[in-house]
Amino acid sequence: MKTDIQIAQEAKMEHIRDVAAKFGLTEDDLEFYGKYKAKISDQVWERVKDNPDGKLVLVTAINPTPAGEGKTTISIGLAQALNKIGKKTWLALREPSLGPCFGIKGGAAGGGYAQVVPMEDLNLHFTGDFHAITSANNLLAAMLDNHIQQGNELRIDTRQVTWKRCLDMNDRVLRNVVVGLGAKADGYVREDHFVITVASEIMAILCLCNDMKDLKERLGRIIVAYNVDGEPVTAKDLKAVGAMAALLKDAIQPNMIQTLEHTPALVHGGPFANIAHGCNSVRATKTALKLGEIAITEAGFGADLGAEKFMDIKCRMAELKPDAVVLVATVKALKYNGGVPKNELGTENLEALKKGIVNLEKHIENIQKFGVPVVVTLNSFLTDTEAEYEWIKNFCEERGCEFALSKVWEKGGEGGLELAEKVIKTLKTKESNYHPIYELEQPLKNKIEAIAKEIYGADGVSYAPAASRALKRLEDLGFGNLPICMAKNQYSLSDDQTKLGRPTGFTINVRDVYVSAGAGFVVVLTGNVMTMPGLPKTPAAFNIDVTEDGVITGLF
Repeated sequence: MKTDIQIAQEAKMEHIRDVAAKFGLTEDDLEFYGKYKAKISDQVWERVKDNPDGKLVLVTAINPTPAGEGKTTISIGLAQALNKIGKKTWLALREPSLGPCFGIKGGAAGGGYAQVVPMEDLNLHFTGDFHAITSANNLLAAMLDNHIQQGNELRIDTRQVTWKRCLDMNDRVLRNVVVGLGAKADGYVREDHFVITVASEIMAILCLCNDMKDLKERLGRIIVAYNVDGEPVTAKDLKAVGAMAALLKDAIQPNMIQTLEHTPALVHGGPFANIAHGCNSVRATKTALKLGEIAITEAGFGADLGAEKFMDIKCRMAELKPDAVVLVATVKALKYNGGVPKNELGTENLEALKKGIVNLEKHIENIQKFGVPVVVTLNSFLTDTEAEYEWIKNFCEERGCEFALSKVWEKGGEGGLELAEKVIKTLKTKESNYHPIYELEQPLKNKIEAIAKEIYGADGVSYAPAASRALKRLEDLGFGNLPICMAKNQYSLSDDQTKLGRPTGFTINVRDVYVSAGAGFVVVLTGNVMTMPGLPKTPAAFNIDVTEDGVITGLF
């Protein structure tokens, strides 16, 4: 059986201008990065912004398991299938982070015959967006420390510096560091921290901004520290906005590549859903909606994280209205949630399936709480049985969901025709009555508890003393009307990754809270979730190499 990278390397890609031409774009609309990658110029939006929107379909999933769910693979295969049946469809996906590529998860280009290409470029440096974000983030950090060194005119309290440096790599030793060691000229000695680039507020800003004007206004609102009087100090105060915007000038333009079947894909931005808002850029999604009949987008990790933030943060800010949600699961993942060990997931086990399907049930209920119709799809595996399929199908239909098997990994668009037909049926027959799960006017604690109780199924929320103080301070500073971005482990509906299925009788534990004023949300840290991951004992990097003739191997 061929690997994903072998399939991708054997693909016959079309020049990106030819893919674009089939969907109404000209060569002048593109800024080329070689033959197979391009950025969409600003003139495209100006030309299409008054077009009617197509239908917006979100692809999300149950909580991730070691068995894998294949959310991006489904997104790509579904878009290919919709184009195959004559529906002009665009993809709007996230860019992969180097951290997971060299860590444990692998890349984010899909899989099998449902991939976006060039796969190696996408999973590595792509068009340099993440490097630009990293540079802008660290320029602000450098200007902050330089300001302190050069007399500290803004009276920054060095014990209350909140801006962290970033790096797009899993590097646990950088979580907590000391900077400024050495001579007096080497800076002011203080504790500092790193986050992974996808957790940087600048990543969130890039993904939520509408244009350069909006980008600069958001950059200016970033709070980097507090002064000795407890007042916020911003990037605008440090006079850093112009230089940061210059570094991000090209990065805010959506990237265009293609699937193996030449469906156009706008791949732009890539915040993690467990530590950020987990969605691709507003600019990419809006452009896809204007250029096609249907736009397929995704949100990271399980629906309790990515989909909740898509509904409560991205759609609210960007005035988007999702028309349907595709909820991805696998038979293996459901059995894993039912307590079956990973090495026994290939054996039929209806009892474990019935026990584990409660995880899927909770996610169905959650999406329906937002007023959006749901289509459930199973990513098919050879070890699945007809009895398992039939039981899941009946379970979903009893809960008002369309159901379809997906074989896109094996067959590409052809394997997604059943799912495509169910999506079309849902779009035609079921109205979306999208609404967020909470109102912005509610106090911050009420919004946190709404997510914890309604989405996670918690009994309540406990707050560390520091978190309660931070919440009061943010409300006193005028940030109480912002949406909530929960940072939580992705493996469980709770903040304890060992609680699989549909846990009950638990409390969400909030350890800290801070505001991303530029992005426009309040970040709530729960459990032991980390904003700078570490590498596993056997990282994926062990298997990545380049042959003597320049062919990359080991990416997945």
